[in-house]
Amino acid sequence: MPDTNQWFTETSDATGSGFALRVHRKLHEEQSQYQKIEIYETTDWGNLMVIDDCIMLTTRDNFLYHEMMSHPVLFTHPDPKRVVIIGGGDCGTLREVLRHPGVQQVTQIDIDERVTRLSETYFPELCKSNDDPRAELLFIDGIKWMQKAEAASVDVIIVDSTDPVGPGEVLFSEAFYRACHHALRTDGLIVQQSESPLLHRELLKRIYRDMESAGFAATRTLQFPQPVYPGGWWSATMATPMRAWPEPRYAEMEKIAGMRYFNRAIFDASLALPAFMTEE
Repeated sequence: MPDTNQWFTETSDATGSGFALRVHRKLHEEQSQYQKIEIYETTDWGNLMVIDDCIMLTTRDNFLYHEMMSHPVLFTHPDPKRVVIIGGGDCGTLREVLRHPGVQQVTQIDIDERVTRLSETYFPELCKSNDDPRAELLFIDGIKWMQKAEAASVDVIIVDSTDPVGPGEVLFSEAFYRACHHALRTDGLIVQQSESPLLHRELLKRIYRDMESAGFAATRTLQFPQPVYPGGWWSATMATPMRAWPEPRYAEMEKIAGMRYFNRAIFDASLALPAFMTEE
């Protein structure tokens, strides 16, 4: 909750850090079947969504996350046609995926429909593609859906999840990655939001181990700025069953309109990791 100076502050005891945004007013609060959802109007960052007291997104900077969760993996795959998004209830990642004309079907599975409905009200720019005929929005358990998915039926899986605590913890497990591996085609790719490279290094190491144990032959991590998340520096980790990464479709990267952060140079730079991230 905001303090008497009208600031929303999220603190992390585990990392000894915090982040605050100045707010005008609270626009909405509710307890859904799954979580507490709050929407604030900030003075400088547009609208703010908070879930269970943790910052999820703001109008001002969400494009960084949504573009980096979508375009690197899609441009790395040779010809992505069927995409599955686990989570992603604010629909920003869905919007970015549907910028790709070659994508034929996107299934988004988020257990809490209220996140999507509130996004349609308070972040309508993120939901512009919700009625795209290629989009299917399911409000069910994404883990169970993935466990039942047909073998070799998906080109790209995007795990746009919350932090690895509570209900989101199982999305960072070998069992879940194994189900994803089963659903992917032989040239398929998965990308998982993988927290802060600086603050959550041990989690990243665990993701690498679990993905390898689940059958993925190659992993790589992308890094990008994300001011409202802990540390202000975020990552996404891609994996593939193939032993060699396909050549990215560089020629197509400048053809898609509307991107504010991602381009070819950003893609290459995001894969250049600092020394400490390559240490065992």
